[in-house]
Amino acid sequence: MSIKDKLPAGTLLGFGTAPLGNMFRNIPEEEAQATVHAAWQQGVRYYDTAPFYGAGLAEIRLGAALAQHTRSEYVISTKVGRVILDEVEDVSARNLGEKSGVFAFGRPNKIVNDYSADATLRSIDDSLKRMKTDHVEIVWVHDVAQDFYGDEWLTVFDTARKGAFRALTRLRNEGVIKAWGLGVNRVEPCELALDLEEAQPDGFLLAGRYTLLDHDRALQRLMPAAAARKAEIVVGGPYSSGVLAGGANFEYQAASPEILAKVALIKAIAARYNVSIKAAALQFSLANPAVAAVIPGASRPDRIAEDQAAVKEVIPADFWREMRAQGMVGANAPLPIDREG
Repeated sequence: MSIKDKLPAGTLLGFGTAPLGNMFRNIPEEEAQATVHAAWQQGVRYYDTAPFYGAGLAEIRLGAALAQHTRSEYVISTKVGRVILDEVEDVSARNLGEKSGVFAFGRPNKIVNDYSADATLRSIDDSLKRMKTDHVEIVWVHDVAQDFYGDEWLTVFDTARKGAFRALTRLRNEGVIKAWGLGVNRVEPCELALDLEEAQPDGFLLAGRYTLLDHDRALQRLMPAAAARKAEIVVGGPYSSGVLAGGANFEYQAASPEILAKVALIKAIAARYNVSIKAAALQFSLANPAVAAVIPGASRPDRIAEDQAAVKEVIPADFWREMRAQGMVGANAPLPIDREG
């Protein structure tokens, strides 16, 4: 099992398309298309999307933008667990757990949660139609976790285990897809999936749980276990919903005073060493041997060049030493200076 070898050679930085679903704001079509084109021009060849992002809007926009390129030159991952209907609904009345209101500007199409095998196959087929492609390489089972289902999440997980997991395992074995796993915002479902004797995932898209601001829980078991089994992690949300990149949100909501204080301290340390906080965020995530790639989202073309520059920025070793000394990173968190010896 390995996600890294399913991605284009040399991939460290992918493109997370949640913003293309009108995340937090109504993004003009021209701006959305220009952002994907900028990603391509900057060498990005891995694109992650989901039906959930704007009720299909992100997939539609991504497919339109990539249509001019040869399909074998890039990799797409999308997600299952939600089916998007032609029927419309009141967007403001949707119960989306901790992400309620995030896609208020997306399409009004009704979103149905369904992790059965039949729904999984339908979801993939619908995604292919929206993106106007004949295949996707990687499929993540989306949001089967506490932040959406609360105390019922284990029941939902078991439904997915019997349905989506088995369907995706069959598609992988048949060569229809190259890999599958979970796409979640919590560590526990990934840990549970690693222990399965059947329908074993190839890896995980873990959003928000391996960032500068939140990584202790992942380090306890998930990251070493994933590395040992080569069930690698794609890190989503490396900027923690934007608060690490100048935004005001953490975990899709307004950041708390405690989080803002921590960000301020990290920024102060970064300023002393002339380090961009984006570079620190991306390179921290990539330093863990379990991590296959990071996929920050973007809705403006100039953000892509910033992300590429951040991955390549040279960060002084003393910056990481002070971050560790100040308790801004876990004592057992792998850092770039550890890898350099």
